[in-house]
Amino acid sequence: MQNTLKTFPDKEALLKNLPEGSPVVREVNAHFHTPFSFSAFDSLEQVFTMARSEKIDVLGINDFYVTDGYEDFHNLADTNRIFSMFNIEFIGLLKDQQEAGNRVNDPNNPGRTYFCGKGLDYPFRLDEPYRSQLNDLIKESQRQVREMVDKTNAHFQKTGLPFHLNFDELKKNYARDLVRERHIAKAIRFLVYERSSLDEERKDMFKSLFGGIKLASPLEDVAAVENEIRGNLLKSGGAAFVEEDEKSFLLIDQVKDIITNAGGIPCYPTLLDNAKGEFTEFEADKAFLYDALTKRGIFCLELIPGRNNHAILKDFVEWFNSKGFVITFGTEHNTPKLDPLKVTAGGSAELDDNLKRIAYEGACVVAAHQYYRTKGETGYISAEGLPRVSEKDHFIKLGRAVIEHFINR
Repeated sequence: MQNTLKTFPDKEALLKNLPEGSPVVREVNAHFHTPFSFSAFDSLEQVFTMARSEKIDVLGINDFYVTDGYEDFHNLADTNRIFSMFNIEFIGLLKDQQEAGNRVNDPNNPGRTYFCGKGLDYPFRLDEPYRSQLNDLIKESQRQVREMVDKTNAHFQKTGLPFHLNFDELKKNYARDLVRERHIAKAIRFLVYERSSLDEERKDMFKSLFGGIKLASPLEDVAAVENEIRGNLLKSGGAAFVEEDEKSFLLIDQVKDIITNAGGIPCYPTLLDNAKGEFTEFEADKAFLYDALTKRGIFCLELIPGRNNHAILKDFVEWFNSKGFVITFGTEHNTPKLDPLKVTAGGSAELDDNLKRIAYEGACVVAAHQYYRTKGETGYISAEGLPRVSEKDHFIKLGRAVIEHFINR
């Protein structure tokens, strides 16, 4: 395995050879999940087919806990001349926020914090004790899923439904190396649909499965059906719910250490406003959020604009951009619903030119960071583990040259 960036010329040549009139802004999706964790996509090939049709030039793989998709992602990006960002996502804890009862970027669980690493080294590597910490997280997540499978089978027996799940078969048929709760929901839907082709019989099976609650979604809307399976069976209060153990989560400072050891840029994924215009306690005040993040040496944000009001998104992003933050956008695609890869705001509203520019510049910083790391140099994160905020403009310029060379070579 060799990173294509390793073969690139030195930075002076890249900057000198930047084609005149090359695009100032390219379409980017810096955060989407793949079948290596759970995804709306059937395969990585499908991602690149969609990206070409939607004229997206930069893609960022962003699976939970695993980097198993990196090699295929790198090779497909190479073949399709679409620049690749190597990212990862964790679920950690901000203990002080949990103790205060404040929600961070999980709307339901105080202290629970999604956290990303952008631009990790490829090939991926981790030193000890970080490798063991990550492996322990993965093992604990799989223990929880195995217990969910057992409880689901017990529920099948109790309700008289003629189904049975096997963890290894579930992994083989619906997942890769990491089995998640959503894979269980998908497998259950398949079992019900394969058992009968009649709508009423399918609805009756779901009613039994849900303890008398009727299926609300149309049967043809498979994404919505699978979400109902999760909500009624696998989430809190459901017959197959398994509470996560405290050891399922590292503290955010520990997650940061794993990310930086793997060569990445620590990045806070921002939830921002929900459909009712509400915010979590941690994100409700920009100044508070700024202080909380910068105190931890975090100067990178990511947003999934499709869940945000455009005006709220614009105000937030431009404010943090003015403070020197690196900002990227993505679509997530961490549900069964296959939406377009192109990033838009809530209600499929087109992003304005300034938001697109800021998001592309964020991707350029990550591109330059990956380039430097591949060349054995310090990237955007210094040897002391701090972001090189004062050099952001240089990273934007070099990253643009890296992306153009990648696409046009």
